[in-house]
Amino acid sequence: MLAYYIHDLSPFLLRFSGNFGLRWYGLAYVAAFFLGILIVRRLSRLGYCDIPVGKVSDFIIGGALFGVLIGGRLGYMLFYDLPNFVQNPLIFFRVMDGGMSAHGGILGVTIYTLWYSYRHKVSWRNIGDNLVVAAPIGLCLGRLANFINGELYGRVSNVPWAIQFPKELYEAPPETVQLVLVEATAINPQWITIEDVIENVRHSPALHEVLAGTLSPRHPSQLYEAVLEGVLLFALLWILRTRFRLRNGVLTGAFFVGYAILRMVAELFREPDAPLTGPFTRGQFLSVFLVAIGLGFFISAWVRPAFPIGRKKG
Repeated sequence: MLAYYIHDLSPFLLRFSGNFGLRWYGLAYVAAFFLGILIVRRLSRLGYCDIPVGKVSDFIIGGALFGVLIGGRLGYMLFYDLPNFVQNPLIFFRVMDGGMSAHGGILGVTIYTLWYSYRHKVSWRNIGDNLVVAAPIGLCLGRLANFINGELYGRVSNVPWAIQFPKELYEAPPETVQLVLVEATAINPQWITIEDVIENVRHSPALHEVLAGTLSPRHPSQLYEAVLEGVLLFALLWILRTRFRLRNGVLTGAFFVGYAILRMVAELFREPDAPLTGPFTRGQFLSVFLVAIGLGFFISAWVRPAFPIGRKKG
């Protein structure tokens, strides 16, 4: 039998006390925003983006706050945790507990860019075409943070690179949880909760052995998504942006369609984290609407052709 790796990474880069510290998840967002500024500024200098270089930082920061953070959090509440949100709307602000939706973030940024284009008299389609080039970097870093946190793991599998995730215990049958806790308290009487087990697995070889015989090996689907929705999609969009003279809107359409397709593929390996919608996972179902939005951008680019101001003769 294979000795699968048991996930034991800490969600903290620096931990000061208790649950207070610098988390990889927060660092991923900061890094994504910083890299997004660099990428869009570069595209602006090359003449692809109609936003002046000096205004790119303000645009990205606004998109990060009103689009990604608010849109991503609200999307999670509406798409994945609606009953609890309706019962207690204040849980929206409990960001430290986790819960962000990529689909919600994408739609949030879409609405923000629409407002920005109207407010500053800049082509909405052109803004989108440059922002979507940077977006996969944020998606990649977010998925890597999901992996470090040991959340949104994949389906059960026996592939050699499968991983056992201790957070599976939150969804395990009560008898399984009870068995693990009995063995954990035999190792250390203070380990009486699932949280204690997850926290101390990285320090205890004996606890490793207990979980190795209990947890299911699973696809590290977070890493699959980081490669598909992040690295691959970024490479495709960068090539399209810098190697071809495209009408405004084509690249945005390519992002929506490309992300939706790659997300649907990745969902085949990811454990569903919400009830199915017919044969589709929640992520696959929501992606269908992104395809429709992407096709709308393609049609718009065809019907109303326009090019970046700085590349009209490119």
